[in-house]
Amino acid sequence: MSLSKLKMNVSNPKIWIVIGVSVAGILIVTAERRRRRLKGAVKEDYGAFVERFELLPFPQPPPPAAKLSLFGLSFAINDSFDVKEYVTGFGNPDWKKMHEEAGKTAVVVTALLKNGATCVGKTVMDELSFGITGENSHYGTPTNPAMPSYIPGGSSSGSAVAVAAELVDFAIGTDTIGGVRIPASFCGVLGFRPSHGGVFTLGILPNAQSLDTVGIFARDPSVLHRVAHVILRLNPVEPRKTRRIIVADDLFQLSKVPQQKTVYIVSKVTEKLSGYQAPKHMNIGQYILSNVPSLKYFCEQTSNLQNGTNTLKALTSAMLLLQRCEFKTNHEEWINTVKPRLGSTVSDSIHAAIKATHENKKAYYQVRTEMRAALRSLLKDDGILVVPTVADTPIKLKSKKAMLSEFHDRAFPLISIATMSGCCQVTVPFGKHEDCPVGVSFIAFHGSDKFLLDTILDMYQSLQAQVSAVTSLPASLDLNGNMDASELLKTKGNAAFKGRQWNNAVSYYTEAIKLDESNATFYCNRAAAYLELGCFQQAEEDCNKALSLDKKNVKAYLRRGTARESVLYYKEALQDFKHALVLEPQNKTAKVAEKRLQKLVS
Repeated sequence: MSLSKLKMNVSNPKIWIVIGVSVAGILIVTAERRRRRLKGAVKEDYGAFVERFELLPFPQPPPPAAKLSLFGLSFAINDSFDVKEYVTGFGNPDWKKMHEEAGKTAVVVTALLKNGATCVGKTVMDELSFGITGENSHYGTPTNPAMPSYIPGGSSSGSAVAVAAELVDFAIGTDTIGGVRIPASFCGVLGFRPSHGGVFTLGILPNAQSLDTVGIFARDPSVLHRVAHVILRLNPVEPRKTRRIIVADDLFQLSKVPQQKTVYIVSKVTEKLSGYQAPKHMNIGQYILSNVPSLKYFCEQTSNLQNGTNTLKALTSAMLLLQRCEFKTNHEEWINTVKPRLGSTVSDSIHAAIKATHENKKAYYQVRTEMRAALRSLLKDDGILVVPTVADTPIKLKSKKAMLSEFHDRAFPLISIATMSGCCQVTVPFGKHEDCPVGVSFIAFHGSDKFLLDTILDMYQSLQAQVSAVTSLPASLDLNGNMDASELLKTKGNAAFKGRQWNNAVSYYTEAIKLDESNATFYCNRAAAYLELGCFQQAEEDCNKALSLDKKNVKAYLRRGTARESVLYYKEALQDFKHALVLEPQNKTAKVAEKRLQKLVS
């Protein structure tokens, strides 16, 4: 249509209808294309599952019996667990082709079904459990819900993603050298590696038996607690112990995640909770150097064990040699016979394991024995070691070999502590660093699983509250100073109050109270904001709490008096202002209020 004709017809409503329909059509097509692009970028179910099915729980006992402990929960398992009448794929299609259906279901899966949980399928994993990136070229790499363009971590990547994406309530996977801990950290969920040997592994394909464990992913610490009690067959009753917290300063130095905020959060939580000693700091590398003499065998000829970093490299070397040795024993014949197609991320490692010769196997096991004794001596039955879970944030999908190699080299020293000692470890989400999820780990001695799980359950809410508060702080804040996060929130609340932003002030004071419920000032300040909003009952309740914590809080008496007067409780208000005058005889506000209320009461 020419411009002149368009001008002539611009007032014609039919023209505008045609234009409107055309524009709407373009918008719909554009939105549909965008939807398809997004669907292609994030697969259905985040690509977490390799096979979907449903294993129903055992029948619920009739009343008055209590409900089964996992009643109503759904879970997934990675592809190394046997399920009757299904072929266990071990993350590789050639393995699946060459093996028969399982005759029985893995013991640990049966235990979960017996306790009321429903299994909904098998998840993607690194091939033959031999990787830590979570990438699988055959079945596709599960999409990390927190960072879709980055690796989810492995080997139990699909299980971690299924939990992080809220597709299941919990999931289980295998952890040989970080298979649960790394993806839990990268996907921002809880990950638990039990003490070695604590969970029955019958019906699970092995990678390296001396290091293999069955781990748990969960979003909720109470779910993690319940599931762990089932698979570890724990006694629900255990005497509560005072907890010693030990921060491995040298391991935080290896991490790109700021040590300052992490240590600050842990310190603040242990200060506020009962039953915790103040954190102590140590160099765990130097400690291992002094207590694990067999590591000298794994020292490179060009270096020595004079510092903790070299010690951790030697420990990593011992761990990888032990893994390769046992993997070769388990799978050499099958790999040499079948010559399976292997993805690029694991091919080199698997072939290196098969080709490796092992001159001194005894040394591998000697390091493991000495590590367990060393950690036993350090932690005893009441100590918890705090370490970064992984040195780096997740790397991008399909990274080059050089970057993958550096990622492995930096990840393994941190993973090796619990792996080679057999200790139990829980990685806990600690917010984000540069928009990437961060996990911090708590390690307890071998066999202290219940103690560790109880500790995480006890600390979790306080940890998350501090993480939330600290994450919102400016990066320049010096957390080594005396100002704690709750005090900073109070300061923000005061600023909002002065700016007449009463609702914002209430929000800041509420967050401060969550971090420190014993601070009378926080309640008293929130009461002032409630008064401005006309919320007199809430203001009175806050003043009551403040006075229960500090009987000499003059402002709390004044504000409670104001709240009571506002709802016509004159006698009670008068008593509050009199209390304030006893504490501060020259207080002008109290004097004026007393005179006014005396007249009203009389």
